[in-house]
Amino acid sequence: QVRLVESGGGLVQPGGSLRLSCAASGINFGIYALAWYRQAPEDQRVLVARINMTGSTEYADSVKGRFTISRNNAWMRLYLQMNSLKPEDTARYYCHVKRGGVDWWGQGTQVTVSS
Repeated sequence: QVRLVESGGGLVQPGGSLRLSCAASGINFGIYALAWYRQAPEDQRVLVARINMTGSTEYADSVKGRFTISRNNAWMRLYLQMNSLKPEDTARYYCHVKRGGVDWWGQGTQVTVSS
């Protein structure tokens, strides 16, 4: 059973920073692509950033240059460093992995950017 647990969300002022973490278990962590998605109220869940097993990354245009995705395979952790946060970054952020054709999600962590 794959388990993903996100943490690190919170309330931050515009221009501030947060670091999200995702702790994984039940999976051979190092061989899978991992991703962060986010979902704002009444919006669809959208891809924020993805990192594959070699460390190659991709980002949504809206976060390029501000967010950095990284992974620690030994600790089975996925991270998202978010800088220069904007009110439009407000959403619930989810960790994701696809294994055996099945999408696995954590419960999410709320990020609110507001003054």
